[in-house]
Amino acid sequence: MLDTKLLLDIIRLGVGTIILSYASYTDLKTRRASNMLWVIMGSIGATLLAVQYFTTGFDNILYLVFIPIMIAFMYVLFRLKLIFGGADAKAIMALAILVPLEPALLELPLWKESVMPFSWVIFSNAIILFILIPLSLLIYNIIKGNVEFPYCVLGYKMGIEKAKQSFVWPLEKIKNGKRKFSYMPKKFDTHAELKAFENEGIKEIWITPKIPFMIPLLAGFLVSFFLGDILSHIMQSFI
Repeated sequence: MLDTKLLLDIIRLGVGTIILSYASYTDLKTRRASNMLWVIMGSIGATLLAVQYFTTGFDNILYLVFIPIMIAFMYVLFRLKLIFGGADAKAIMALAILVPLEPALLELPLWKESVMPFSWVIFSNAIILFILIPLSLLIYNIIKGNVEFPYCVLGYKMGIEKAKQSFVWPLEKIKNGKRKFSYMPKKFDTHAELKAFENEGIKEIWITPKIPFMIPLLAGFLVSFFLGDILSHIMQSFI
């Protein structure tokens, strides 16, 4: 029979995976994630904390102090526009309630060096995984035979017609009749830039996908549960 703490951590893993997966899906399709998702996650998290308090207790109750700290920190990052979006900030706030303490799923996570609050570990892992996206784009473009720097580490080629119907930014622009690299694509220029390529008879350009942070956040959540704190593991490996 499962002990209470293990069962609670399994529920946390299941709830987080289901809600973040659904949020990632809606974010990809519509660039929106319902606020109700974070209300549900936070409410379930608070309920699980109450159950744990009255049954097994906490190994280190001081870590619960990081719940309001993490929520306040995410709010500040959002207000300063240093985080990707409102839904991302709310997701991490809800995660601070759902999983404030490192879970213990039998022998998982594999790396147990971290001393950081678990919600911070999830956020940190998500950032690291997000940074690795250029490597995956490079591998994809090598396979496709489209190795042209710096485009191949920032995006991939797509037809103009498909780009019109996709969440992407052009990595190119037409200037004085010539194709130029656009290092800082702007959302409000997208339609005009695509039209300019059409006028020049160009059918395919380099684009960069608008990847919602919710996807690396989901990946960071799963990595945190099964592996642990990537940054702490790397630092410990060098010490």
